[in-house]
Amino acid sequence: MKQIELLLLDNVANLGIVGDVVKVKAGYARNYLVPRGLATIPTQGAIQRLAERRAEVEAELKALRTKNEGVLGKLEGFELTMMRSANEQGVLYGGVTQHEIAEELRAAGFEIEDRHVRIGDQIKRLDSYEVPVVIEKDLKTEVKLWVVSDKPAEELEEEAEVEAEVEAEAE
Repeated sequence: MKQIELLLLDNVANLGIVGDVVKVKAGYARNYLVPRGLATIPTQGAIQRLAERRAEVEAELKALRTKNEGVLGKLEGFELTMMRSANEQGVLYGGVTQHEIAEELRAAGFEIEDRHVRIGDQIKRLDSYEVPVVIEKDLKTEVKLWVVSDKPAEELEEEAEVEAEVEAEAE
């Protein structure tokens, strides 16, 4: 695999920040980074011109990290309850998605993006769940999520009894 060195002109997720000299595959450079103006050939002059911008970006990233650490500190041990419609077996009529959990966390005052909530597939049953929240690779925690029925327990029991009676009469 042929790799080439490029100087980043802007922050690129999972690659680097302004002023980094990175090695990437030729196709990635030719088809994505260079046409979008995100990278160029590294020259000494270009590196020096970007040094000031790089210092600004590093300061911004440091401030963002401090803010994210504060958010994680508040999230530690946080519990969230979501009410959903479900059948007698506890299966939800509509699943709980990553977006809905993130929305609830934002409503509770946390600055969380959808991509920070990692649940994989939708939650489809009434239960309690440990939901991982990963802001950065080394900044992560878990939030306790309770998915409960929107009907009182007595109503669910009554529905189950009525269905049992209907089935008994049918036989």
